[in-house]
Formats: sequence, structure tokens, C-alpha cells
Amino acid sequence: MHIAYVCADPGIPVFGTKGASVHVQEVVRVLLEAGHTVELFCRRTGGEPWPDAATARAAGWLTVHELGPIRGADLADRERRAMTADVELRATLDAAGPFDLVYERYSLWSTAGTSYARDHGVPAVLEVNAPLPEEQARHRGLAHPDEARAVIRQAAGNARVVVCVSQPVADWVHDQLAGVPSGSRPTVVVESNGVDVDRIVPAPAAAERPFTVGFVGTLKPWHGTETLLAAHAELRRSVPEARLLLVGDGPQADALRDQAQSLGTADAVELTGAVAPVDIPRLLHRMDVATAPYPAVGEGYFSPLKVYEYMSAGLPVVASAVGQLPGVIDHSRTGFLVPGSDPTALAGMLTVLAADPWLRERVGSAAREHVVAGHTWTHVVERSLAAAGIALSVPMGSRAGVVT
Repeated sequence: MHIAYVCADPGIPVFGTKGASVHVQEVVRVLLEAGHTVELFCRRTGGEPWPDAATARAAGWLTVHELGPIRGADLADRERRAMTADVELRATLDAAGPFDLVYERYSLWSTAGTSYARDHGVPAVLEVNAPLPEEQARHRGLAHPDEARAVIRQAAGNARVVVCVSQPVADWVHDQLAGVPSGSRPTVVVESNGVDVDRIVPAPAAAERPFTVGFVGTLKPWHGTETLLAAHAELRRSVPEARLLLVGDGPQADALRDQAQSLGTADAVELTGAVAPVDIPRLLHRMDVATAPYPAVGEGYFSPLKVYEYMSAGLPVVASAVGQLPGVIDHSRTGFLVPGSDPTALAGMLTVLAADPWLRERVGSAAREHVVAGHTWTHVVERSLAAAGIALSVPMGSRAGVVT
């Protein structure tokens, strides 16, 4: 198939290091590896593609259309320009087609992908990762809320299937479609994030090092890293050599450094800064335990990409029992759940794991087996397309849709 992948969100650099960037890269990778040709439409790339994608571009199997940033005098002006830019995106799709399938990552102001599919009579998959109007209003401001809600209704209404990363997101989509006649509504399915189990594998052997607790992610308030630093300080009372490795960057980085300084643990805390996805596996190999210390109160609709990566690396995971995490982790079998925003509970579980290498090995192995069995990105994309009545794979030795 000749597939249009649309990501019109200006906040997602498709070749960048954000979790959303990784999600885009992995879906595109799976489509390419299945033998399809892909044209990627995005606002910005944020860097160079991963090596296999660069090869695919050179071979003509991947084409990237970088549409450019959206600027405005103020919030309302930027939103109006984004709506206008969506009309231009639709014209770009029309010129680049024809396509056999459109896969659009829902963004706040875009209906271009699914409207193209509707008008050309081809299937569209709309991937929804968050209730963006509510998220935008809460964190950044929203000048045109009615228009934003109209976008999700139109984008979803034009799709054959809407793939949501969690049940709360699916419930939100159903709410947005409440006024749409039942016969015109798309199929709505839940499909959580996945992981590339060939890229992220367990460390070849346990290295001799101090017990190391790890975290991967953007350093923002809703990840609970301040609780992790407090727990690490408590852990060091019983495991003085314990280290903390924070992989990623973000607006909280300086505050976390200051917190470590005030806790007296600065010499045992390492912040790597931004890391390319290709470098994540080697950093996971430096960890003995990985954490997802989300706050007790927060947005529970997320699908925890980092947790699947931890599990693929064969690491025991200690995560907050919030949001979707109790449905991802089988407590004491594939990981451990503790109350959110509770550094003492987190430190207690880390202390147990520091003292029991056999427990770490058993739980980490079970976690790896769990994601290999059903949570690879290939599983995710295959099930998403199947919900639209489309097979992922193409015949061996062929690459449908190549234009010569």
C-alpha cells in the first residue's frame, strides 16, 4: 500500500526524542518493514531520521513532507493560522496522492488526513493519544474551544477506526461523537503503546556496579520525579551506594538538581539530558530497577511508553498505582505497584529489590516475556489496521505502491 502518515502537531518533532516522537517513528517503522511505502506529513522533523528510515528515504520507500512551523502574534492568532494551515495540508495531500490508506495522529487543528480519506474513498485510521482541547486549555490556553471540539468530531467522524491509547481517551472520543448518528460513527478501539523488542533487549550480563535506580522521560511535573529523588534519598539510608540515573531533559531539570543538592545526594544522581531513542537501550542496561513515579493526582489517560521499554529491557519496574498502570503491571509478577506521591512506599520497594537480585531477575524476565507476547509495536499496528479491516503484511519480495 501507499500510505499517508499525517502528524500535523507542531509540538511533535517526528525524528525527535519525545515519547510522541518515538510513537510516530515506531508506527512508520512497522509500516515500512511490512513492505509499504509511506509519505510522512509533519510540521517539523526535529533532526535526522533513524538509520533504517534514512535508507528507506534513499530507496524511495519513505518520503517526508516538512510543512514548517506555525507562528502568530498571540495565542488566538496562532490558532487561526493553524486552521488555515490545515487547508494547505489538505492541498498537499491531494497533490501527493493517490493513497491507499491514511493514518493520522490526531492533533488539535487537523482534519486534513481523514477528510482526504473520506473524499477519495479510502480507509483512514485516526490515532488519539489525549483529549487535546482539555489538555491545551489546562496547560497552554485555548482561544477557540468550540472550533477545537469541532475538529475532533470531524476528524473522528471521517475515519473508519479511531485508535485510542487508553479507555479514558476512548470514553472521551465517544463523548465527542455523542451527536453523530450511530450509523456514521467510526469504530473506536483501545490500543496502548508498544515497544520494539528487537531494539530494546535485556543487558547481556549483570555489570558490577552500585545498585542503580533509573527513570526515562521528559522532566515535567506530571512524571513525579521529585518523589523519586526523595525516595532515592531514603533508599540510601539502607543502601548507601545506591545511584539514580535520570534519562531525559525538561523544564524541571534545574529544580531536580537543586533538590538533589539539598538532599545531599547530588554526587549519586546523574541527569543525562536529552537522549536520542537509539541511545536509550544502553542507558537502560545501566539500571537495576526502573521507575514510573507518577503523582497520585493527575491526568490518568496516558499510556506509559516508558514502562513498556523498561519491561522489554528485562527490568523490574516500580510504578505508581495510578491511571492505566494497574492494567499494565501485574503486581509482584511483571512489576510492582506503589501509591503515587509516596516516597517512603517507593523507597521501601526499592530497598527490597536492592537486597534481592533473584527477585529482580524473576520479575524482569516475566516482564520481558509479557511484552514480547503481545505488546510490540508490530502487534499494536497490526491490531489497529485490523480494526479497519486492513492487513498489515504484504507479499514477500514486493513493495506495494512504489512509483517509478
